[in-house]
Amino acid sequence: MSQAARVTPQVPGGLNWVSWLYLALAVAGAILPWLANLDFIRSAGATFDLGLFIRQANANPAARSLSSDLAIGATAVTIWMVRESRRLGMRGLGWVLLSCVTIAFAFGAPLFLHLRERRLLELSRLDQESPVSNG
Repeated sequence: MSQAARVTPQVPGGLNWVSWLYLALAVAGAILPWLANLDFIRSAGATFDLGLFIRQANANPAARSLSSDLAIGATAVTIWMVRESRRLGMRGLGWVLLSCVTIAFAFGAPLFLHLRERRLLELSRLDQESPVSNG
């Protein structure tokens, strides 16, 4: 673990402030996209028409820019999340990935970062508790 990760000030509960910021971003990332999704559903009919949603997400150059930016960025971050969760021995990755596609990537990615901060804290505590061997 890096020295910077060890000296980050912690708030009550042991987690550092950035972990709580990630959690707040996850909440916003769940609410804001779904408010827009609900507006889409109201305007498009009683159900979520995925085909129409994709067509509208690519309806003009600005929409195509945002859609391709999200698709490429989310793909790269998802690959990193899988590799990082394996490296750290994190639990719950399946739930995070499921939330990325059922709730919003804007929810799942910050949630993963929050869970990662928790795992780093846990590993740091385990490292401090383990006896140092001189052999």
